[in-house]
Amino acid sequence: MIGLLIFIFTLYTILIVSLAIGFLKVEEFKTKKKTETTSFSIVIPFRNEAKNLPNLLNSIAALNYPKELVEFLFVDDTSSDNSVEIINSFVISNQERGEISKVDTNLDYEILPIVRMTIRIIKNIRKSNSPKKDAITAAISVAKNNWIVTTDADCNFPKNWLKVLDSFIQQKDPKMVVAPVNYKVQNNFLEQFQLLDFMSLQGTTIGGFGIDFPFMCNGANLAYQKESFLQLNGFEGNNTIASGDDIFLFEKFIESNHNSVHFLKATAAIVTTFPVKTWIDLINQRTRWAAKTSNFKSVKVKLIGLLVLTTNLFLITSFFTLSLKIALICFALKMLIDLFLFLPTIRFFNHQNNFTQWYLLSSLLYPFFSVFIVFNSLFSKYNWKGRRFKK
Repeated sequence: MIGLLIFIFTLYTILIVSLAIGFLKVEEFKTKKKTETTSFSIVIPFRNEAKNLPNLLNSIAALNYPKELVEFLFVDDTSSDNSVEIINSFVISNQERGEISKVDTNLDYEILPIVRMTIRIIKNIRKSNSPKKDAITAAISVAKNNWIVTTDADCNFPKNWLKVLDSFIQQKDPKMVVAPVNYKVQNNFLEQFQLLDFMSLQGTTIGGFGIDFPFMCNGANLAYQKESFLQLNGFEGNNTIASGDDIFLFEKFIESNHNSVHFLKATAAIVTTFPVKTWIDLINQRTRWAAKTSNFKSVKVKLIGLLVLTTNLFLITSFFTLSLKIALICFALKMLIDLFLFLPTIRFFNHQNNFTQWYLLSSLLYPFFSVFIVFNSLFSKYNWKGRRFKK
């Protein structure tokens, strides 16, 4: 048992240290002063997001980018609250301040120009088992610009988000850009636990690019060429899977042209979202994320997932098969190993203040939580946005 534990920990250490080195190898992007030339179609699927839309719309209004180069495509996935009315009220308020040149009298599902920036609300067209993939596909079918940017209705954008993205596209000439996502959290255990879990995903994402083995992304801040999306047949081949609108498309881009997919490591490009507010919602969310992993094409990615799962399983079983002292040593060792990747990630996303306060407790809980989520995703359904899905 101890020999096998040492072997697993050795492999895990190699993985984490490699990703940490990769994280540091990805240089932070410095924007060069250039005239903005990239036209963006921002796709935002939403379903019952009334509580989040005001903050999102305010961050849209504050964006520092030429209005004529941007359109926002809100895709209504059968909302039953007043989400659509909130968007239209935002447009009307801008009109009253003289910021809208013309507004159609039929506001629902019409093009609403705001100083040459277009906001369009369209209805989702359900064709598959994945509402979000259907929503994105519906938006892309009417998008007027070649660069598609996907994000979520519970996100906020920094004012120079699109300016940095445009500069990156001009300098790197990519076909897909993966960009960072952050959590805005309160100082309580539930949200800090989610933060550390999410930071591990972000650190792994950036580290993968640094070691030339990109294998993760986040659809809350993802950009790609419409032309390439259509050439790759969009979500065809994985639209029976409820989640994975980001990762399966990412795999297609990687398989088509590995060197055309880049990570934009810039604090001015970080999109911010929020953790869920209950443990039940967290379990449903993480189960949804885990449910797609068995459908990854890459054997290497599956092996990485298996290594992480095995490491956490051995930590748990060590309490029952080894002495308490050795089990605690194993937990402490994993905590130290994880710091190699956590520390640069936490610094980049500016979460140093409360990190030490919650790291110990979160690290003790995480192996139990992650193993539970994996098995829950294999055998249980999950609820999301008022719907129930199976794997």
